[in-house]
Amino acid sequence: MWQSRHIQERLRAECGVESEIIPIRTTGDRHTERPVSAMGRQGVFIKEIEDALLAGEIDLAVHSMKDVPSAIAPGLMLPAITRRADPRDCLVAREGVFSRATGGLAALPLDARLGTSSPRRRAQLHNVRAKLGAHWEIHELRGNVDTRLRKLDEGQFDAIVLACAGLQRLGLAERITEILDTDMMLPAAGQGALCVEARAKEFELAQLLASLDDTETRACVTAERTLLARLEGGCQVALGALARMEKAVLKLEAAVLSPDGGDEIRGSANGSFDKPEELGARLAQELLEAGAGRILGLAGRHVA
Repeated sequence: MWQSRHIQERLRAECGVESEIIPIRTTGDRHTERPVSAMGRQGVFIKEIEDALLAGEIDLAVHSMKDVPSAIAPGLMLPAITRRADPRDCLVAREGVFSRATGGLAALPLDARLGTSSPRRRAQLHNVRAKLGAHWEIHELRGNVDTRLRKLDEGQFDAIVLACAGLQRLGLAERITEILDTDMMLPAAGQGALCVEARAKEFELAQLLASLDDTETRACVTAERTLLARLEGGCQVALGALARMEKAVLKLEAAVLSPDGGDEIRGSANGSFDKPEELGARLAQELLEAGAGRILGLAGRHVA
């Protein structure tokens, strides 16, 4: 709802367009007791919204970019990808686990109980756990941000891992214990960015929405999503990717991990700002040549 209201306000302020928000509950919203990776298909947080868009019941859809499958549904387009918020993940620890002044992932108790709903985060936590010699228990955690924080505060977990952007947008940045360095925890492709989806033939509407588009964010997200598509990755795969612009150079870093975090293939590449697809495809190929295909096969069998 925050995301939709944010786009609604920008449409009003920057385009002079009034709009009505139509809430739609998706499969991912309804089945909070099941891991996303067990739902058997991609797009569990957007499918019902896209169906309403294609049926003409709504004119625009607002999504978190990381929830959008790498292949856009036929008949739809993404005319706007807005400026990205902080793409990184963060640790939120329960009060009393350790002193905030010295606390962080590396300072968690060796037997801490951690919560996350993401195979990507879980695998990277396993990887860090092994390097630190810790014995953390890593358990499934679903629900919206408020639900996850409530479960943490009730003592069900010692710490949880969330996206920085979600907490910051909801005015909960003070809950962040530590922003996790990308050397430790690469985010999901598209994390921190929002997109507006429309019907592909709505050319006038696309032109109107172009004012909300952020060129740099689109280039970064396109590189990440191209890599994701080439590796055939989705929410069931432990794959992190992050592109950044540095002095007109587009830099992409990615990692593929086995479900237990014990096997990791990590790589990076630089490319042209105006050729993000080429950069994403090139790094994907380099990761495959380094053994990522074997790991992705393991991940698929693990989920099955």
